[in-house]
Amino acid sequence: MINLENIKIKSKPDFNRILKAFKRGEKSDRVPLFELFSNIEDQVAGAYVDRSGCKDEADYVMKRHIFYQTKLGYDYLNVRVKMGFPLPEGHSGKTSEGDRAYVQGGDSLIKNDEEFEKYVWPDFDKADWSPFEKVKPLLPEGMKILPLGPGGVLENVMWIVGYENLCYNMAENPKLVKKVFDEVGSRLVKLVELYMRIDTVGAMAIGDDMGFKTQTLLSPSDMREYCFPWHKKIVDVAHRYKKPIVLHSCGNLEKIYDDIIACGYDAKHSYEDVILPVWDFRKRCGAKISSFGGFDMNKICLMKEDEIRKHVRYIIDTCAKNGGYAFGTGNSVANYVPPENFLIAVEEAVNYGKY
Repeated sequence: MINLENIKIKSKPDFNRILKAFKRGEKSDRVPLFELFSNIEDQVAGAYVDRSGCKDEADYVMKRHIFYQTKLGYDYLNVRVKMGFPLPEGHSGKTSEGDRAYVQGGDSLIKNDEEFEKYVWPDFDKADWSPFEKVKPLLPEGMKILPLGPGGVLENVMWIVGYENLCYNMAENPKLVKKVFDEVGSRLVKLVELYMRIDTVGAMAIGDDMGFKTQTLLSPSDMREYCFPWHKKIVDVAHRYKKPIVLHSCGNLEKIYDDIIACGYDAKHSYEDVILPVWDFRKRCGAKISSFGGFDMNKICLMKEDEIRKHVRYIIDTCAKNGGYAFGTGNSVANYVPPENFLIAVEEAVNYGKY
């Protein structure tokens, strides 16, 4: 059991912290925290939430999430709809951290025009939006919701078509590729608008991994043809409601950073030191887009306490001086991250990162 009494974090929720980080050039009382999601909530907060007082598992998970976010100093909750695009059945494997699901490059639901015609596309108007109503009376004062959409434009296309089949079809049947991108993109635009209409939603995150260690998953020219037009529309609808939006995207995106900025995203999330450390991204793009996260996943798993605290201070010193930054991991709090290491990093960020 994690003893949270040893964690010295005192902070009242204030969503304006993260709003100012989105805007760049504006500062609050301290550097805000941001994570895409956390898979260690039960380890950290499970013992502090009374299951007997919860209606069901969903009620327990929500109350645990509220306790976790509030105790650790976050200014928002993660709440999302329970419906997304139908995906290939996928696979699962046992690891030391538990079951991990994955989809292989050859898995596909749409290989050709015939399968495209048979594919059942989701109707987000019929999605289960009840979590937003259930959390509304429980929302701590000062907090708002910052939901994560069900994958981005490229991710959903790759999952549905399969990465291998997508590459073949880009050469052999580009009209099919365009149709799939349009079906996915138009629905994500609709979904973002449905999120933005909710008064307790203060901002949004879209996750769309576009690269791997050495380059983008598609060529930059193909990204500009098929993918970025829909990202621009996603950002536009968020901004129409005067709410900011952050893009989470992994991989080496050096050749498309300017395209991401041109779409209008308010912040970029996901950094890996071996590709481009967050402090170098700040030097390159910090005047045009905010940066969220950046504590490298490998480092947060392997560093000792004094090293973690020193590295947190380095990140804040190099990234947060002029605002436009929120502290967090380089990707997410995956289930392989030692909870003790993560809590040390958060504690140091909250207490050191004062303006």
